[in-house]
Amino acid sequence: MVRLLFFSLWVAAHPVHVSLMSIDYVQERNIFNVFLKVYFDDMLLDSGIEKGDQKKLVFSADDDFTRKVISGYVADRVMLIVNKRQLNAQLVNMDLSDNELRLNLVFGSAGKVNSITVKNLIMTSLYSDQANMIIVKVNDFEEGVRLTSQETEKRFEIN
Repeated sequence: MVRLLFFSLWVAAHPVHVSLMSIDYVQERNIFNVFLKVYFDDMLLDSGIEKGDQKKLVFSADDDFTRKVISGYVADRVMLIVNKRQLNAQLVNMDLSDNELRLNLVFGSAGKVNSITVKNLIMTSLYSDQANMIIVKVNDFEEGVRLTSQETEKRFEIN
């Protein structure tokens, strides 16, 4: 009983270092819709954004400064390589509430998808216990993976 109580208190006091990402291929449009969720306070630490610039971030409107900062952060930390060709992300929308930053992105693609390599460096330089959870869905293929500070990328073969 004491061990259970100790473990419960430790888990409650210990911060969770995790990001969630889903990657969905839309064959008719040859694009990948990507949803990414990170804790905003961790993202600020990871991004290296100056304190003064942090105060300029505005998520309630379509703010160019915020879009540029968030797009740069994603470009630096998330790579999607399809058939050995790196794709570029376009930020569709973003939302911040309850310290959760939720992003919708689109990555353009061309032709049949044979392989996808996902590299996720979000907070891997900050936390040794970082877990970046990823789900990839292409047609009938669906697989989830947990990337860490030690293993930052995964290649998926699509058949």
